Amino acid sequence: MCGRFTQMMEWAELVRLYRLADKWYGRNTPARYNVAPTQTVPFVHQGGDGEQELSEGRWWLVPFWAKEMPKHPTFNARSEEADVKSSFKDSFKAKRCLVPADGFYEWTKGEDGGKDPWFIHLPDRKPFSFAGLWAYNKTLDVISCTILTMAAGDPMRQLHDRQPVILAPEAYDAWLSPDTSTPDAKSLLQRYPDGDLRFHRVSRDINSSKFEGDPGINVAFAGAK
Repeated sequence: MCGRFTQMMEWAELVRLYRLADKWYGRNTPARYNVAPTQTVPFVHQGGDGEQELSEGRWWLVPFWAKEMPKHPTFNARSEEADVKSSFKDSFKAKRCLVPADGFYEWTKGEDGGKDPWFIHLPDRKPFSFAGLWAYNKTLDVISCTILTMAAGDPMRQLHDRQPVILAPEAYDAWLSPDTSTPDAKSLLQRYPDGDLRFHRVSRDINSSKFEGDPGINVAFAGAK
């Protein structure tokens, strides 16, 4: 699953990850160490002109047909079934997106019974993109998104049996294109950096979604992998 993630790259670095118009280069935002569900996040999708476009929305998908905000969790969608689930199937068909990040968290049970958070990232904290879906609900006037998950590979299965789908850069264009069929889009979700992920334990401060500071991401606590 993916319940929290980080966006610590500079805005120019985020823009370089995609093909965004020059108008975005003048913007910058502070580092975010603890992005949580229902918060507003940036995501990239294909615009009407066929070019990549940046939008922001609620990280908790609200289907276009919903009459009220979903009470069941929709911040994650299982990639194996998102194309047939009522909350996600319309978005899977035509509103696929990329959610930029440079790390995410998972938790294990500590010896004292508490929850130990682990920071997961690529080597050198290289920025990457979660495969996501987005929607616009006209009734509620809400733009929203979700992050797709898959069965965990190595080394993530040491922490959890699920992990977010990290999409390979060469798959970005096909994933975003509404011309890509559902079966072909699903096949793209298998292209992820299995084996490249690294993780180490960080401060339990991050367990609170209200905590916005640095939980010691550059410091490996006892038990680091």
